[in-house]
Amino acid sequence: MLQIALVQMRVIPGFPDRNTETMLQYIAEARERNADLVIFPEMAIPGYLLGDTWEQPSFLEDCVACGEEIVAASRGITVMFGNVAVDWTKKNNDGRVRKYNAFFTAQDGRLIAPDDMPYPFAIKTLMPNYREFDDTRHFFSLQKLARELGVTPESMIAPVRFTVRGQSYAVGCLLCEDGWSDDYELSPMEILCKKTQPDFFVNISSSPYTLGKNAKRHRVFSRLAKDAGVPLLYVNNVGVQNNGKTVYTFDGANAAYDAEGTLRAAGVPYAQKLQIFKLETLHDQKPVAPPEESETAHIFRALSYGVRLFLESIRMNRVVIGVSGGIDSAVTAALYARVLPPEDLLLVNMPSVHNSETTKSLAQQLAENLGCRYAVVSIQPSVDLTIRQLETVPVKNYFDDTISQFRVSSFAAENIQARDRSARVLAALAATFGGGFTCNANKAETTVGYSTLYGDQSGFLAALADLWKYQVYDLARYLNEEIYKREVIPQATIDIVPSAELSEQQDVDKGQGDPLVYPYHDYLFRAFVERWQKATPQDILAWYAAGTLEKNIGCAEGLVAKLFPTPKTFIDDLERWWNQFSGLAVAKRIQAPPILAVSRRAFGFDHREAQNGPYYTRKYKALKAKLLGE
Repeated sequence: MLQIALVQMRVIPGFPDRNTETMLQYIAEARERNADLVIFPEMAIPGYLLGDTWEQPSFLEDCVACGEEIVAASRGITVMFGNVAVDWTKKNNDGRVRKYNAFFTAQDGRLIAPDDMPYPFAIKTLMPNYREFDDTRHFFSLQKLARELGVTPESMIAPVRFTVRGQSYAVGCLLCEDGWSDDYELSPMEILCKKTQPDFFVNISSSPYTLGKNAKRHRVFSRLAKDAGVPLLYVNNVGVQNNGKTVYTFDGANAAYDAEGTLRAAGVPYAQKLQIFKLETLHDQKPVAPPEESETAHIFRALSYGVRLFLESIRMNRVVIGVSGGIDSAVTAALYARVLPPEDLLLVNMPSVHNSETTKSLAQQLAENLGCRYAVVSIQPSVDLTIRQLETVPVKNYFDDTISQFRVSSFAAENIQARDRSARVLAALAATFGGGFTCNANKAETTVGYSTLYGDQSGFLAALADLWKYQVYDLARYLNEEIYKREVIPQATIDIVPSAELSEQQDVDKGQGDPLVYPYHDYLFRAFVERWQKATPQDILAWYAAGTLEKNIGCAEGLVAKLFPTPKTFIDDLERWWNQFSGLAVAKRIQAPPILAVSRRAFGFDHREAQNGPYYTRKYKALKAKLLGE
């Protein structure tokens, strides 16, 4: 019987030496536990999201050398693993050295090549270039190689064959996307089944976590195993990787499906583990039911894991959080308090004349509940000084030889307050405290730029910026009820109206808050960003005219008519926020901190955008004119 070990390991991106050391330890453990075959994830040696580190020849040399160490360690055991493969004699289309995303199989100190393959490794066939993926920028696909050699991809997709204790096995080797072939022109798995029915399939992946992805993967891979009629093994890494602007968690979720597509073994999310089972008796193991957890439970686990590992990766041990008494900063603080010891967490309330006693009290209560450091730094003296300086400074006008002075508007005064809090107080405190300060923005605010550049849209990480406002509220309740099991985030913080408290018109005690009506705008903005076929004003207005808007975007039924009594009020609101989303908000997002991703479309490198300004299609303009009777 073939005893197989699936390794759910943490891959540290850009550190092949550390990853190789981890792999060698797992190989030794697998050998000690009498495993015949040990399987590691895709790109287990270098990591996956590396940016243009892929274009450093010395780094590639190191990865290749590390791979040779793994091959040498395969004495008495078969090892499958992912690594970059380099053909120094050939070039990619960009003129740089040829690189492949490769699946290696080693046994007794040597590599085993797939049938009909010119290299001693399998090559990734399908290259994703959507969301955070940019594979064709760096890697040469099997499809390209086949064209170069004048053959078909089908002729090169073949199993790897090896023998263990006299028993021969043919294995279908798939790299991540090769198992998600529904929208591609060919299916590597179907080709393998038609050519030579493998004894089992192995899909090694480096697949970032997003909400709902595991459930979809389970459906897809269960169907693939059942259709093929042989077991399918899925191996993914854990850890955190990023592409600069967007930070992704990897939850592992290793899985073994029998020939009927039943899940028989599964990895614990975000945990490193070596899991062993016998291939021939896999179907005898008790079926594993996918965990039934709430969306908020998934969000908390991803965020807390991501924050902890991101802090570790940037070597930051202390964090400063500006707390206003509102929901976003309270959830951010409660989240970080699960990651850092209380002495390394500093909460700061920075009131002006516009901050109510209610919110100031709630900020202090939050700090008391969390048992961490707390300080109050009033910004009013420095704000007054800035305004006084600006309004009294003489401005020499050389075009007409006159002197003028500025008048600070209420809007400019709001921005001065926001920037004073972040650029002055939080930045200085973080430097003094020996850490960094957070950005507390949510996704609705980020979508339309309801924030101040260099002000509250500053910080080293925006942990909540991929959560809509309703998800922030859900997370607040979850933290109280399930994580802390007491009221850490004050109930009054959850109950009060969301408000920036930057002017007299934003008095929470009078119920005056943000211009965003989150129960509607969360869903409108989500349609702009997260739909696979992204919605534009043309789509929104067509759904509004047809009476299907609420159904299409997912907000409460009857809400649109309640908020917008006439087509004009609806259109004015739509255009206000579309102009923001496509206009200045783009510039703000480009300069915003990295975002910790949990959704299918996180800002940064996932939702890619250019500063082109808002555009309205001709169909939109015609429908608008019709609705307004013009």
